[in-house]
Amino acid sequence: MTATEENGPAPQENREGPKKQRTRLISGPGMLLLWLYGVMVVGAVSRSAVQISTDFDKAPLAYSLSAVAGLVYGFITYSLVRGGETARRAALVCCAAELAGVLTVGTWTLVEPSAFPDTTVWSDYGIGYLFIPVLLPLSAMYWLRKARTADRSA
Repeated sequence: MTATEENGPAPQENREGPKKQRTRLISGPGMLLLWLYGVMVVGAVSRSAVQISTDFDKAPLAYSLSAVAGLVYGFITYSLVRGGETARRAALVCCAAELAGVLTVGTWTLVEPSAFPDTTVWSDYGIGYLFIPVLLPLSAMYWLRKARTADRSA
C-alpha cells in the first residue's frame, strides 16, 4: 500500500493549480462594485419578494424579472467575493447577461409599456435605480477585464 492510499489523496492548495494565487477582485474599485452589487441584491430581492407575495397577479412578468435581477446580482456579488480566475470569468459572463437583460427590458418597456403594468429593476434602463442597473455591468466588466490583465502582468 502506498502512502497516498493510506492517507488519502494529497490536499490541493487551489483548484486552479498549486502555485497560482487567487485573483483578488475586491481591491480598490472592486470594493465599490462589491458594495453596489450588495445594495442591488438587497433592493431587487426585497422588492420582488414583496411584490410577488402581495400583487403577483398585477404584473407577473415585471415581478419575476426583478427576482431574476436579484439572483443575477447575488451571483455576481458571490463571484467578486470568491475571487480567482474561474469566479472572474463567471462574473464576466453574468455581467454580460445582466447588461443584455437591462438593454432588452429597458428597450421593451419603452417600446411597449403596456407589457409592464408595473416597473422592474431594469425598466427604462434602471431609471428607478438612478441608472445603476445599466452602468454597473459596464463598470464591472471593465474592472474584471482589468483584474485579468493585472493578474497576467504580475
